[in-house]
Amino acid sequence: MTHLALPTDEVRRLSFYLAMEEYAARALNGGDDLFFMWQVEPTVIFGRNQIIENEVNLDYCHQHGIQFYRRKSGGGCVYADWSNVMLSYITRSDEVTTTFYRYMEMVVKMLRELGLKATSTQNNDVLIGDRKVSGNAFYHIPGHSIVHGTMLFDTDMEHMLHAITPPQAKLSKHGVESVRQRITLLREHTDLTIDAFKRFAVSHLCDSERVLSEEEIAAINHIEQEYLNPNFIYGKENLPL
Repeated sequence: MTHLALPTDEVRRLSFYLAMEEYAARALNGGDDLFFMWQVEPTVIFGRNQIIENEVNLDYCHQHGIQFYRRKSGGGCVYADWSNVMLSYITRSDEVTTTFYRYMEMVVKMLRELGLKATSTQNNDVLIGDRKVSGNAFYHIPGHSIVHGTMLFDTDMEHMLHAITPPQAKLSKHGVESVRQRITLLREHTDLTIDAFKRFAVSHLCDSERVLSEEEIAAINHIEQEYLNPNFIYGKENLPL
């Protein structure tokens, strides 16, 4: 697998990395699978079919400078920040089950190499013990599949809790302690720093690297404009005033 890298450490919006995935799937047609990791400023990302008002606490996000974007994959609403690592996997495959299985097995095996008791679930989560450390989602572009997910290395629990509007069924479980009973953080299971973990992941999963050119970054910036369009973010019936 090839590690897809950027030429600089410039701070970029989450929407850029969604566009980078799409560009890689559409334009980089080599036979090798592609993988990259990314981190962002505090951001909420929600699924393609979700209604933003039902999933994102917009008032809280505005008050705390938390960005929010819609992705093209399904699944639930998640929070990311500099203490999260986001994972992107692009492969030439049209088969959802096989793609997910291969990706999940790679992530689980990588964590086990760190001595962790990692397993995967049918809901496309990765667990350490009985608590979730990674959630993942999928979408398909003709001839290619993209899997992207979170890796909870460390994170701001208050923001995670309040930036995402919980379903009615979970209202009785408000509070950081409730969230902590369901998830775990990677930093609690390893002495590695977040940067050392990223280096370990790349060295374990990839055997080559490809650095994107400035022309390719310009093409990604062009694709990104769709993710920044209010019609896409809010939905055609839910445009901001």
